[in-house]
Amino acid sequence: MTAPRFAALTLAAAMALSLTGCGYNDFQRLDEETKANLSEVQNQYQRRADLIPQIVATVKGEANFEQDTLTKVVEARAKATSVQVTPELVNNPEAFKKYQEAQGELSGALSRLLMVTENYPSLKANQAFQDLRVQLEGTENRITVARNRYIKSVQEYNVLARSFPTNLTAKMFSYQVKPNFAAQNEAQISTPPVIDFSKK
Repeated sequence: MTAPRFAALTLAAAMALSLTGCGYNDFQRLDEETKANLSEVQNQYQRRADLIPQIVATVKGEANFEQDTLTKVVEARAKATSVQVTPELVNNPEAFKKYQEAQGELSGALSRLLMVTENYPSLKANQAFQDLRVQLEGTENRITVARNRYIKSVQEYNVLARSFPTNLTAKMFSYQVKPNFAAQNEAQISTPPVIDFSKK
């Protein structure tokens, strides 16, 4: 083997070894994984949005039901479904925050609706409403699972983007840290509860 050929083979081997540690393929894999996981979150949000018209129609049948509560649910649904979900959403912290806020508003409106329905015995006894309520609870659980998967995949991606030496690859190919879901009521849950053991 000639010296130039040996040098070329050595250089090729060194480059191949350096590429395995650069993380480029890991970025591709994790980027696709986060997009797929966000799609699943969106799928579950859509499932919830599809249930809402049935719930609203069932509740409207109840005489004297609070119209304001129903209006807020319908408006929150309209707002949540108007946010365009594209693969780029996962790379745009501002758009992602708006998406999360819209879904949070819908969650809050639905929670208020379900709390108010407790005051209506005929609704509580309505089998169709109870079936819809069970479906909604199941969907909320699926949303939680899908969000947790997304959170985990974003965490793995962000660790890769911020760790050395893969952070050099991230800078070279403009792989930004991805936004993640955050608690909607952060201020409320960060405040320690007041516990009073005093007897009255």
